[in-house]
Amino acid sequence: MLVLKFGGTSVGSPERIKALKNLVIDNNSKIVVLSAMSGTTNALVEIANCFYKKKDAEAFQQIADLEKKYVETIQELFVNPTHFKQSLDFITCQFNYLKSFSSNTFGNSEEKAILAQGELLSTTLFSNYLNETGINCVLLPALNFMRITENEEPDTNFIKENLTKELAQHNNCKLFITQGYICRNSFGEIDNLKRGGSDYSASLIGAAVNAEEIQIWTDIDGMHNNDPRIVDNTKPIAQLSFDEAAELAYFGAKILHPSSVLPAKTNNIPVRLKNTMQPEAKGTLISTHSSGKGIKAIAAKDNITAIKIKSGRMLLAYGFLRKVFEIFEAYKTPIDMITTSEVAVSVTIDETKYLNEIIDELKNYGIVEIDKDLSIICVVGDFIAESKGYALKIFDALQNIPIRMISYGGSMHNVSMLVNTSDKKEALISLNNKLF
Repeated sequence: MLVLKFGGTSVGSPERIKALKNLVIDNNSKIVVLSAMSGTTNALVEIANCFYKKKDAEAFQQIADLEKKYVETIQELFVNPTHFKQSLDFITCQFNYLKSFSSNTFGNSEEKAILAQGELLSTTLFSNYLNETGINCVLLPALNFMRITENEEPDTNFIKENLTKELAQHNNCKLFITQGYICRNSFGEIDNLKRGGSDYSASLIGAAVNAEEIQIWTDIDGMHNNDPRIVDNTKPIAQLSFDEAAELAYFGAKILHPSSVLPAKTNNIPVRLKNTMQPEAKGTLISTHSSGKGIKAIAAKDNITAIKIKSGRMLLAYGFLRKVFEIFEAYKTPIDMITTSEVAVSVTIDETKYLNEIIDELKNYGIVEIDKDLSIICVVGDFIAESKGYALKIFDALQNIPIRMISYGGSMHNVSMLVNTSDKKEALISLNNKLF
């Protein structure tokens, strides 16, 4: 069994949907995980925001605009009147559901239900199109088997048990279509795996069925050795270890959702990154094997905030760091980087929802300084402590860039530097020229 995930651009137009059909029809048993059509989730977020702001008329206008886009899509996609009417009736039903919302009773649960509609639309239209072209497939409702716990972590036992039951009902079918991103929470309400969660869905599904391989199809031919949007002449990386890929995904490589590596790594299932526009390209294979020692790639993560806590009480004081970290834990705010000295500790975060509350509590332990508009530059590879010259190459490339913070030694796969976002482009280009 293979698990193939396709992003929004792969189902973003009738032409892309037709092309997608050719990528999924062969003799292999497979589960195809789809995102919402490109632009749909953003539109649904805006609709939800309108309800929150009590702008119902504006929300209904945006719903009508989105419905019109979907009607135009099926008019171009379907030839058979029966399948066209089936799809039109479904679209009408889903958008009538969206029109049933009101700002008077709108909250978090209603928002989650609205955001789920994109994947429900894309998967139904694609499965209907496959059926129209004579291809046998089964639409598996992700809401029947994808669930998160009260801690918002995947309920892997539930997923495996219920997905197995769903598949057992269709022993004669080799092609299954399901939704990425969406799930139910521990109360049975519609929820999601956060933005980019379709990658996570695919990895969790792959782990549940012990897949031969998980394939993530996007619009770029694998993970590149630098950001191709900023740096010219980047190259796809043929092979990465799970640890290397996880570092790159976490620190800014947009092709892969950071959470999606862990289920595959835990179950030793290879992940292959492929390009829907160039399916013949080899892409990137992520597995337990690396392609050898040395520097593999560079990534950058924006919207970083640095927090420094200066305290004379820190000198030789055990328990100080624990108290600091407990504050971030209480507000469920992950820390990216950390450095310490005798009188201060500096950390970086990218989630600032509770920044003011965190600062207020940190002030109980010392003077707090905040810096914003920062980026983390991450150099990833397979380093060992005895290796010589890697750090020299990296810092030589950045000799003209003010470095705010350095993290090295916490992993054999990552050297991270904090810089001003205004210096990010120059830093990426300089590192690319020196290292590759």
